[in-house]
Order: sequence, then structure tokens, then C-alpha cells
Amino acid sequence: MSKAIRIHANGGPEVLAYENADPGQPGEGQILIRHTAIGLNFIDVYYRSGLYPPPGGFPLIPGGEAAGVVLALGTGVDWLKPGDRIAYAVNVGAYAEQRVIAADRVVKVPDGISDEQAAAMMLKGMTAEYLLRRTFPVKAGDTILYHAAAGGVGLILGQWAKHLGATVIGTASSADKIELARAHGFDHVINYK
Repeated sequence: MSKAIRIHANGGPEVLAYENADPGQPGEGQILIRHTAIGLNFIDVYYRSGLYPPPGGFPLIPGGEAAGVVLALGTGVDWLKPGDRIAYAVNVGAYAEQRVIAADRVVKVPDGISDEQAAAMMLKGMTAEYLLRRTFPVKAGDTILYHAAAGGVGLILGQWAKHLGATVIGTASSADKIELARAHGFDHVINYK
């Protein structure tokens, strides 16, 4: 039997329950995956603590990003096969050994990227992509300011923006974080404390 971490009520870490969880079989357009790595994000803590209401209520299997291996395909899924390595970022459900998910929500993980790297960067990477490509398409010669430069999104965004040829200015709250941001593409970092 597959296992998952579930939350039945808000609280501290003690409300995380390790329980049996049958993921079921994939239906049309879905796949069954076995997780090999999951990403941990502040939003998971927010759902657990009650700061944000859990999507769909309780019980909740938290976790918004993961990597894994395809175990089975539902009908209509023709671009994946069992054994393919995939990753995703969705709302919840990653704190499980196995899960069924819509195939159109996953991407194949290329060789050279570990499952741990893929699981840890999906949500943050998609946020950086959205900011740099969709919100305001950054190009060479642009100057951008990014707050929380030493955070997960900031570390990806700084490198990417620098690669695009932008001058990258960030904010951080300590000398260590300033150095970390500079090492990840930020040209200038302002200590806001």
C-alpha cells in the first residue's frame, strides 16, 4: 500500500499524519507516478498552520511540486511511457509515494537534471519564467529590481536575468544574503535592514 502525509486539521508539525493512501488508477488523460523527490515550500506550512485555507478543505495531502517516474498511463496519453522521468508543480498532493495526475500538468525531466533538482525548482522556476518572460519580457539593456534576491525565486531569477543581459538589482536582509544574491547574478544588492 502506498503512503502519504495527510493533514486533518490545522496545527503545528504534529498534525502531519503518515497514512495509507491508495492513489487509484489513471483515468483518461491521467498518469500514475511514483515520486522520487518532492519540493518543500512555505505555502505547505501556510496550509498546515491555517494561514491559508487548504484547497478543497481537509483532509489534505500537501505539497505542490515533485519529480518521479511514470508507472501507468490512462487512455489518451501518448507522449509518455512507463519509466519516463517527470516533474510538475500543481496545487497540492505531492507528499505521497504515488499519485494520479493529469498528464498535461507534467514535463519530462531531461538527462543531466536530477530528480531532486527538478522537484526543488519547478514552482520557483515557473515563477521566475512568468516574471521574466510574461509579466515584462526582460531583454538586454533592461534594469530590474527584485525584492528577496536571496530567496528561491530570486536565486533563479538573478541568474536568468543576467543571462538575458539585464542589469539586476536586488534587496536582501543580511550580509550573507547579499553575498548569496551577488553569486547568483545580481549586480547590486541593497540591504534593507
